[in-house]
Amino acid sequence: MQRVRAACALTLITVITGFLAAACQQTNTSTGNSEGSANPTATTVAASNGGGLKIGSLLPATGDLASIGQQMIGAVPLAVEAVNACGGVNGEKVTLVAVDDQTDPKAGAAGMSKLATLDKVAGVVGSFASSVSTAAVSIASQNKVMLISPGSTSPIFTEKAQKGDYKGYWARTAPPDTYQALALAQLANKKGFKKVSTAVINNDYGVGFEKAFVQAFEKLGGTVVNKNKPVRYDPKATTFDTEAQAAFAGKPDAVLVVAYEETASILLKSAYQQGVAQGVQIMLTDGTKSDTFPERVGKGSDGKYIVAGAIGTVPGSNGKGLDAFSKLWESKKGAPPAPYTAHAWDATALLMLAAQSAKQNTGVGIASKIREVSEGSGTQVSDVCEGLKLLKEGKKINFQGASGNVDIDKNGDVIGVYDVWLVGDDGKIQTVDKVSPK
Repeated sequence: MQRVRAACALTLITVITGFLAAACQQTNTSTGNSEGSANPTATTVAASNGGGLKIGSLLPATGDLASIGQQMIGAVPLAVEAVNACGGVNGEKVTLVAVDDQTDPKAGAAGMSKLATLDKVAGVVGSFASSVSTAAVSIASQNKVMLISPGSTSPIFTEKAQKGDYKGYWARTAPPDTYQALALAQLANKKGFKKVSTAVINNDYGVGFEKAFVQAFEKLGGTVVNKNKPVRYDPKATTFDTEAQAAFAGKPDAVLVVAYEETASILLKSAYQQGVAQGVQIMLTDGTKSDTFPERVGKGSDGKYIVAGAIGTVPGSNGKGLDAFSKLWESKKGAPPAPYTAHAWDATALLMLAAQSAKQNTGVGIASKIREVSEGSGTQVSDVCEGLKLLKEGKKINFQGASGNVDIDKNGDVIGVYDVWLVGDDGKIQTVDKVSPK
């Protein structure tokens, strides 16, 4: 999302069919928010002065996941602009209120409370970190706000959805880590790794992924060296000498690091400086896939990137709407879409399509139609405006997204494909393969 900075306490960006108004306006009458708001992490993208559909985004503009989150944030208003340009939802423009969750569960909970109770949004795109979504989803469901995450992949959400904890107000456009863990286990097996150790961030994302990987890798005949003494580090820690030493002990063929960019870079740099990483393959996941990650870990005494040769997986995008989305993104941003931007676009599109299908701008309405528009028996469409047109005519649709077919099941899950990425000798990240968890 474009950030307009001026001498005001709160950034206010107004989008009316793609037009970005000047910053620092007075109180916006369509949302009731003023530039004097007490929440400095919120940005309002207002569409009109009417009472149309209002949605929010709860994504990391700052914190450990900011490098990826900032790209995802940009996809949400892009989808809103596109829909407002073709007539909006239920005959009115869509309003977007964006909140920075700071990659922090406490900030995420506060942001979700604001969106639900003060802004009174019907649906929210967010969050990215599983720990933040865990903090936010109970607030969303209590307030009957539909929460669709474009990147929270912890298996914990599937388990809780099966128990009925979310009452249908939860879904995600990125597949759960049970699938990514299987894909990564298959990759490790294909590479001939027999013994692997793990080092993970101690939150829902890291621990959930670790458990799923151990199970999948053992089924393939592999051994997880530190299974009984897993390395799980504090997300707020700043030094990782002990954790790095423990992760690389036991002479593993590879070490799987499930973490985010900032802390993972410190851990791997520590492993290199202690001399324990030599000859051990580094395996990574989606949380560290960032163009800035290799530079952040740094170079060794030989001038080579420490993580050169590291391999990882990340949810890929192969939906029927990918080409159109990629062209739109590049025309606006001047570069190809980053990981999870397509997932954020699809999450936003689904909120708007479900509201139109329900013919009401409420979380209850969205939740009642989210599966029907995503995996129902209607006409397959990949263009969100075409989908809205058919829905307005009383027809049913099956939205084919940019990230994938986004067929949301009863637990709010989708199945996806995974890109295999590699850090080259030049520090550049390149996609080298695809792997399916099927």
